[in-house]
Amino acid sequence: MIYVTTETIGGREIEKSLGAVRGSTVRARNIGRDIFAGLKNIVGGEISEYTKLLADAREQAIKRMLDDAQRLGADAVVNVRFTTSQVMQGAAEMLAYGTAVKLK
Repeated sequence: MIYVTTETIGGREIEKSLGAVRGSTVRARNIGRDIFAGLKNIVGGEISEYTKLLADAREQAIKRMLDDAQRLGADAVVNVRFTTSQVMQGAAEMLAYGTAVKLK
């Protein structure tokens, strides 16, 4: 399925809007990552454990959003956006959302 951050899809015409679709996941840090991240914070540089954690969360949120769009019979999702919020100490939600559409 096509998904884009723009309102249109180049070379394609949107026939019908099917409504908002979303996918989310809540992820928590773990003690092993926290210890290594703390050490990395002292010396500086990228904390690759958290980068991977967020990348995995983003991919899962996208998949769930596309599954939601597929249930509506969509061909694509336009205006895709991401947001994150802390839901409790050490845990955050990653949300992907957009508009499901049918293409001509």
